Amino acid sequence: MRMKYTISLVFIVALVIIEKENNIISRVSDKLTPKQTPQTPLQPSNSAPASALGLLKLNGSSFTTLSKLDPVFTIMKRRLENYTEQRSEVIGSAGNRKHILLLATTRTGSSFVGEFFNQQGDNMFYLFEPLWHVERSLTLESGGTNATAAARAYREVLQGLFLCDFTPLESFIDPLPVDHVTSALFRRESSSSLCEESVCSPFVKKVFERYHCRTRKCGPLNLTMASESCQQKEHRAIKSVRVRQLETLRPLAEDPRLDIKFIQLVRDPRAVLASRMVAFSAKYNNWKKWAVDGDVPIDDDEVRKLKGNCDNIRMSAEVGLRQPSWLRRRYMLVRYEDIARFPMRKAAEMYKFTGIPFTPQVKDWVLKNTQASNEASGVYSTQKNSSEQVEKWRFSIPYKLAQVVQRVCGPTMKLFGYRFVNSEAMLTDKSISLIEEKIFIQNFS
Repeated sequence: MRMKYTISLVFIVALVIIEKENNIISRVSDKLTPKQTPQTPLQPSNSAPASALGLLKLNGSSFTTLSKLDPVFTIMKRRLENYTEQRSEVIGSAGNRKHILLLATTRTGSSFVGEFFNQQGDNMFYLFEPLWHVERSLTLESGGTNATAAARAYREVLQGLFLCDFTPLESFIDPLPVDHVTSALFRRESSSSLCEESVCSPFVKKVFERYHCRTRKCGPLNLTMASESCQQKEHRAIKSVRVRQLETLRPLAEDPRLDIKFIQLVRDPRAVLASRMVAFSAKYNNWKKWAVDGDVPIDDDEVRKLKGNCDNIRMSAEVGLRQPSWLRRRYMLVRYEDIARFPMRKAAEMYKFTGIPFTPQVKDWVLKNTQASNEASGVYSTQKNSSEQVEKWRFSIPYKLAQVVQRVCGPTMKLFGYRFVNSEAMLTDKSISLIEEKIFIQNFS
C-alpha cells in the first residue's frame, strides 16, 4: 500500500513539474514551443520535459525497484526519456537559425545591399522596411517622433517579426488588417518571401494594392500565411533605415530565442546629402536654395537635423566597434563605398559574418546587378554600376554644401575614413580618392 502511494506521489510531482516547465519554455523560447497567436495556433504536446526525468533519477535504486513493480511507472519513464531525445533534436535544429538586421539610413544603398539577402532563395525570409508603418503611425504633427516611444515600438515589432509573429506590426498598419489580411503593407513586392506561391492568396478584383507582387498575381497579403511561411524558413533578415540607436536593440541580442547579427551600413555623409537632394527634392528645398545663393545658416533646423543624423550613426558605430559582451561576434560595420568597389568580396564577408552559406544564386545576382547600364541605375533601383556610383556625388554637390557637411559631421567622417576636401578643385578631382583604406573589426568566429 505504501509503495503504491509513493508511486502515485512521484507521478503527481512529475506532472506538476511538466506543467511548470512547459509554461517556462513557452515564455523563453518559441523555438521549443510555438507562441500562441492568431497566426500561430498553439500545437498540442504529449511530451514531458527532461527535468521530470531528472527527478526520477534522484534515488536511482528506489526508482529502479519501483519501475520493476509498476508498469505505469516504466511507461512514464520511457516517455520522459523519449521527450529528452526529441527536445535535444529540436534545440539542435533551431540553433542553426540566423536573424540578420541590416541597419542604415536613407540613401546609403541599403535597398541594394538588402537584396544580397533577399536573393538567398527558399531558406531566407526577408522583409523590406516593415518599420515604415511604425514610424508613420508615431510621427508627430511637427514631423518628428518621440524617440523613446519609437525605439520601444521598433524593438517590439522587430522582435515579433524575427519570431514570425506579425501581430505587433498589425497594430501600426493603416488601415488595420481585417482577419490578418491587408492590402496596405509597404513595399510588399520588395520582399520575395511575401510574393511566393505559399503566401499568394487568390486575386481579388476591385481591391487596390499599391505595392502588389510583380512576380505573380496575388490577392491582399494574408499575414497568417506569411507567418506560416516564415516559420518554414531557415533564416530571417530585415532591412531598416529607421532605427536611430543600436543600443536600443540590446534586448534583441540578449533574447535567447534569437541568434541575431547586426550589419550597420554607412556612407559618406556628403554623398548621402547629394543623393537626398535628388530623391527627396521637395524636402530639401532649403539646401537647394543655399546651393544657389547665400551662405548656409549653421544653426538652421535642417543643418541641426543633419548633425543629429550623423551623431546617431557615429554613436551606434562606436558602440558596435567597442564590442561589448552583448554585441561580441554580433556586429559588423560596412561602408557602401567598399561594397560598390568590391561587391563580391564584401558580400562574401557579410555572409561569412552571418554564418549563412553564400549561395551561387546570390553570387549570380551580385555579378549581374553590379554591372548595370545607366538606364537601369535609377534613383530607387537595386541595379547599380557599382564603381561609378562611388564618385558620382562629387559632381552634383556644391563645394560650400560639402563644407557644411564636413563641419557638422566631421567626427563621423573621421571614424569611417572619409577624407575632407579643402577646395572645389579637390572635390571634383577623381584622381584624388576621398576614401581611406580602413579595416574595421572582422571577428566572425
